Amino acid sequence: MIVRPVRSADLPALFDLARSTGAGLTTLPANEERLAHRVGWAEKTFRGEAERADSDYLFVLEDDDGKVVGISAVAGAVGLREPWYNYRVGLTVSASQELKIYREIPTLFLANDLTGNSELCSLFLHADARVGLNGRLLSKARFLFMAEFRELFGDKVIAEMRGMSDANGRSPFWESLGRHFFKMEFSQADYLTGVGNKAFIAELMPKFPLYTCFLSEDARNIIGRVHPDTEPALAMLKGEGFSYQGYVDIFDAGPAIEVQTNSIRAVRDSQTLVLAIGTPGDESVPYLIHNRKREDCRITAAPARMAAGTLVVDAQTAKRLQLSAGAQVRAVALSAKESKQ
Repeated sequence: MIVRPVRSADLPALFDLARSTGAGLTTLPANEERLAHRVGWAEKTFRGEAERADSDYLFVLEDDDGKVVGISAVAGAVGLREPWYNYRVGLTVSASQELKIYREIPTLFLANDLTGNSELCSLFLHADARVGLNGRLLSKARFLFMAEFRELFGDKVIAEMRGMSDANGRSPFWESLGRHFFKMEFSQADYLTGVGNKAFIAELMPKFPLYTCFLSEDARNIIGRVHPDTEPALAMLKGEGFSYQGYVDIFDAGPAIEVQTNSIRAVRDSQTLVLAIGTPGDESVPYLIHNRKREDCRITAAPARMAAGTLVVDAQTAKRLQLSAGAQVRAVALSAKESKQ
């Protein structure tokens, strides 16, 4: 498997992927015109023809037969063309010594605090490909690309995680709050923001702080929690240094996690090494390996070992990277556990 930049020729495969996601991935709608526009813009981005405010680094995961089985992306900066909204979870304290009452009430403040950060987005892997190292490769390849082209990204990276909802896609937080102001289904509002129509948020959302005590108990209980299906992704990102700092999605209250870009483990610990082709051996561990190119970027995950400034991989791995022995690569252990080994 390799991760590489998306190309126009991938459009049929992307359309099939988009249809298989259902309503779960709003940034990849099953709409041929919108997909073609996004792919075209991503190609411009990889060529260096887009400003950071507009950059969209869209990657695909491709198997050895050339079949596209997954996607992931990084936005260079959010909120620099139109407002980027989150709720900041704060605290309001009310007290009366005379009445011997003291209340701490969590409060939601509509905020644009995460403006200008880079964002991880659009991660989806076909169900048939959710085996082995594929999921981690698809997600973490973005970090190795950031490490190689650090100047293209912000000082902080964020990721909005899917919030709690039931089997029918019903969000308790939306039902208790958003529906009163938007008068539409959660799925429709989520879709509109996913395809870039965010003006209605500013027009309809209340600007004053919201006291969570006015929400239903179900809504209060899910603020900052992720959907069970998202827990593995959250754990993986936490392992790279991401943490929850009190910002949640305005629709489903899922957490927005964040980290300083230079503190991401895969960015911080990555190294430039000389590629050697041989037998990695019993001491090998899975590595993320990048061919250090931008428009022709190829990233894979494979067993490898370091030896005197070189990274020893097998011939198949070198072929996937389209490199020969002696070429430079950027590499890092696939996880912190493997790095310690």
